[in-house]
Amino acid sequence: MNLVSFDVRGQRLGCPIAQVKETIVVRPITRVFLTPPWVAGIINLRGDIVAVLDLAVLLGLGPTLPQPETRIVIVRSGAHTAGVLVDRLAEARTVDLDGLAAPPSTVDPEVAGLLAGVATLADGAPLAVLDLDKLFESDRLREFARRP
Repeated sequence: MNLVSFDVRGQRLGCPIAQVKETIVVRPITRVFLTPPWVAGIINLRGDIVAVLDLAVLLGLGPTLPQPETRIVIVRSGAHTAGVLVDRLAEARTVDLDGLAAPPSTVDPEVAGLLAGVATLADGAPLAVLDLDKLFESDRLREFARRP
């Protein structure tokens, strides 16, 4: 499977390239009153209002601190589209889904539930593969979507 990979608070993650609509430079993000801390806000993307999720907060790593290389990865899963705030983009990767290992037991179970698994790169570094379907169907995002 081909992945777009990126760094989030010192962790290398990836998601299926087929679910990435585009990557964009960070633009002004409008914070929305009474939203969870993992919702960075909303952006106007060519006339569409898109929620931007702070992936670092969602994964329990603390807030993203915008830098010149910070990007928003626009992802989709089924009818859902959102932006994901990442520290920086990395190279595209190809991984064998059959070769994914389960997340280590030290990973919070809620976070582990958002992962398809962990790949080991050629240099031995781990790459956590996000399962965007699980992310969009997670209790936190479903509860957020139900808010009036």
